Amino acid sequence: MRVHSDGPDETAHHQGGEGTQGPEDALVVRYTPESPQAAVLTLHGGRAQDVSVSRPWHLAALRMRPVLRAVATGLPPDGILLGEVRYRQRGWNDGAAADDVLRALTELRDRFGPLPVVLVGHSMGGRAALHAAAHPAVRGVLALAPWLPATEPAVHLRGQRLVVLHGDADRITGADDSVNFVLRARTAGAHAGMVMITGAEHAMLRRLPTWHRLATEIVADLLSDHPAKDGTVAEATAPGAPAFLRR
Repeated sequence: MRVHSDGPDETAHHQGGEGTQGPEDALVVRYTPESPQAAVLTLHGGRAQDVSVSRPWHLAALRMRPVLRAVATGLPPDGILLGEVRYRQRGWNDGAAADDVLRALTELRDRFGPLPVVLVGHSMGGRAALHAAAHPAVRGVLALAPWLPATEPAVHLRGQRLVVLHGDADRITGADDSVNFVLRARTAGAHAGMVMITGAEHAMLRRLPTWHRLATEIVADLLSDHPAKDGTVAEATAPGAPAFLRR
C-alpha cells in the first residue's frame, strides 16, 4: 500500500480517480482504495495555546508521516483509506483541535459513507483522538506519547478500545499521566491498555523500530473484526492486566 507524499496543493490521488480537499477541510486523504471499507487517520501534536495556522511542513505534522507509512504495511492492500486530520490552529486552544477531529470524521462520512475508523494520535493528537473516541465511527484509538492532564475526562470511553504507547524517558508529556488515564478509562468501562517503551522519548526517534512495530500491530488489531487473542491489544486490555506492559 502506497501512502502518497505531499504535493503543493495537497491533492489526494485515488486509485479510482482523483479527489481534492479544500484548504479549510479537516480531512486530508493520503490513500483511497477502490472501495473503502475502513479508515485510519493520524493526528499530529501541537501546543497548549497557539492560534497560528497549522501547516503540513511543521515538524509535528511531518513526524506522523513515517508512522502512517509503517501502519500501512500491516493493513490489507485494498479496502483501508489512509488520511490525516488537519487542524486549523497549532494549539489545543481549549479543545479546538478535538473539534477538528470531529470535523474530519464528518467529512469522511460525507465523502465515503459510514466507515469504521481507527485514530492514531501523537502528543496533543493523542489527546484529541481520545476526546473524539466516543464518536460512533471510531472503532479504536492508539495514542502515542499522549498529552493527558490529570483533569482529562475518561467517562465517555465506556466500551471503547484504546491503547497508549509511552516512552519512560519522555520529558515532554508524562508517562505517569498516561498510566493514570488508562486506569481511569478502565474504571469507566473502556477496554484500555498501555505499553511502556523502555528508553524511548517524546519524539519517538529513540527505539523507532519498536514504535513502528507496535503501532502497526495495534492498528491492524483495532481494525479487525476478530482481534488476535494473543496480541498486544488483548494482553494490554485483558481483565486484570497490569497498569502497563513493558517493551
